[in-house]
Amino acid sequence: MEEGKRAPNFCLENDEGKKVCLEDFKGKWVVLYFYPKDNTPGCTKEAEDFSERTDEFDKLNAVVLGVSPDSVESHRKFKEKRNLKVTLLSDESKEILKTYGVWQKKKMYGREYFGVVRTTYLIDPEGTVRKVWKRVRVKGHADKVLETLRKLQEER
Repeated sequence: MEEGKRAPNFCLENDEGKKVCLEDFKGKWVVLYFYPKDNTPGCTKEAEDFSERTDEFDKLNAVVLGVSPDSVESHRKFKEKRNLKVTLLSDESKEILKTYGVWQKKKMYGREYFGVVRTTYLIDPEGTVRKVWKRVRVKGHADKVLETLRKLQEER
């Protein structure tokens, strides 16, 4: 998935068990971030950072969607426990994770396994990928996304 390409549409269940599709947000900017697992330190920090900035994203006509292979129930508990304001989407089948190229072979302590490589896509109101952050470092990431969104909107 590259910048300048059309973002593939998808429909996934959110943390309330309701179907959410990318095309539901036509006319809005979408921050689509993929993360490995609910309730882990990095993923919690990322979700909290995006949640703390939802008012700023709202002002910029943007919605934040987090996707992981965790279940709807896991997302619901994670959201309640951490008082998150972002929408969390469940991709237990890993179909969308694979479509967006974030389900990859990883290595830790010499062991190879498949998992989510933390990645964020910024999608414009027409559905085009405008920016991709691969192998995201959580610290300061939400601010970088906001900054990029502001710059891209100034250019329009």
